[in-house]
Amino acid sequence: MSLDDLPDWLPAWCLDRLGSQPAEALFQQQSMSTVFGLRLADGTDVVVKARADDGRAVSCVAAQARLAENGFPCARPLTPVVDVGPLAVHAEEFRPGGEVLPGDSPEVAVRYAEVFARLMTGLADLAVAPPLPNPRWVRWDHPDPGLWPSIEPLDEKDQNLVPTYVTDTADRARRRMLAAGLPCVLGHADFEAHNLRWHDHQVRTVHDWDSLAWQPEAALVGAASAVFPKMGPATLPPIESTEAFLAAYQDARGRSFTAEEQQMAWAASLWPAAHDVRWEALHGYTAVSGKALWAQAPERLRRANA
Repeated sequence: MSLDDLPDWLPAWCLDRLGSQPAEALFQQQSMSTVFGLRLADGTDVVVKARADDGRAVSCVAAQARLAENGFPCARPLTPVVDVGPLAVHAEEFRPGGEVLPGDSPEVAVRYAEVFARLMTGLADLAVAPPLPNPRWVRWDHPDPGLWPSIEPLDEKDQNLVPTYVTDTADRARRRMLAAGLPCVLGHADFEAHNLRWHDHQVRTVHDWDSLAWQPEAALVGAASAVFPKMGPATLPPIESTEAFLAAYQDARGRSFTAEEQQMAWAASLWPAAHDVRWEALHGYTAVSGKALWAQAPERLRRANA
């Protein structure tokens, strides 16, 4: 991309907040946020993130800043969150490099779990406003009528396209989680392989701090135990890999989950896959994880006592 492709507000924002204007546009990515990689006139490489201001950004950036200050491998925010019209905008350091760690074996699961435990430990005593609403793919705790959170572009589609086993699995998992009544904590709700980079067998960077959530610890860990291998379409790791993730997380945190937490974690492991298969079905995609969800749901629900 070229500098001419940048939004009109961005050069002046960089000059005001970072003391230098963009001299080169390195990249642009679009997901939940629009992300600009920039080289400033003073030679500094930065990343500027802009997303619709839904009230979550301030807490998410505060959590990211806390972790970076304490040595956790994530990009350090360079500015606070600033309102630009309807957008919430901040800048952070550019941390290129590293590779994705592929695989869904128990051994790979343990490596991801140890990072997740370190992350959760770093956020444990941080007091911020809960970043609500939670990201849609883990929003089983929504107050909306019906099973799924209200998302207009999805709700307008033909719900008969969603396989019955997906709806039944999501309903049983959600009922189990809602019944637990466990306290909420802050945690990362998009702990997928494509959001982490590794170097020399060590995690180098954890990305996507827009996706923090305010949910029971066991639910956050359970979701992470199911999505850690994800790099594209919906997926589920083998049950023994989720089992290894949960065990390694508890070991790293130095405490064992209660029976209620264990069951909630297994229930939470099903919701992201059910959400993703529903999304794929409603958009006419082949549900890559459909067979895994169909095959694994009975055992995961059994372990969830759901």
